[in-house]
Amino acid sequence: MTYTLATTVSLPWAAAVDRTREVLAAQGFGILTEINVRSTFEAKLGPEAADAVGDYIILGACNPALASRALAAEPEMGALLPCNVVVRRKADANETTVEAIDPQAMVQLSSAAAVKEVADDAGTRLRKALADLGGTTRL
Repeated sequence: MTYTLATTVSLPWAAAVDRTREVLAAQGFGILTEINVRSTFEAKLGPEAADAVGDYIILGACNPALASRALAAEPEMGALLPCNVVVRRKADANETTVEAIDPQAMVQLSSAAAVKEVADDAGTRLRKALADLGGTTRL
């Protein structure tokens, strides 16, 4: 099973991060957390590890209405929230990859019909956001 939805865009790194935030916001997702993997690797593992991973950020995206529905249906779903969205680019790359967790992965862990409905809605919104980035998409 593929567990991510992805697109590759020819935007520079900073523009891809900014545009990703915009398309997520347009679909009702705010950013709750942000992890800069490159700077963490550099601080903890050194510059070689940072260079190996390249520019790499994890955005913890949350649509409060969807999260509320998921948690009402199954409080344990909180362990899978927020939806992680990765923006990554190798140092020598000409393109930036944006990947989001496929909410259908949640469905594999739950038998609640309400969780499936939330995952379907979240998946539709994430697919739309990635498509709006205008790249080569694997949905």
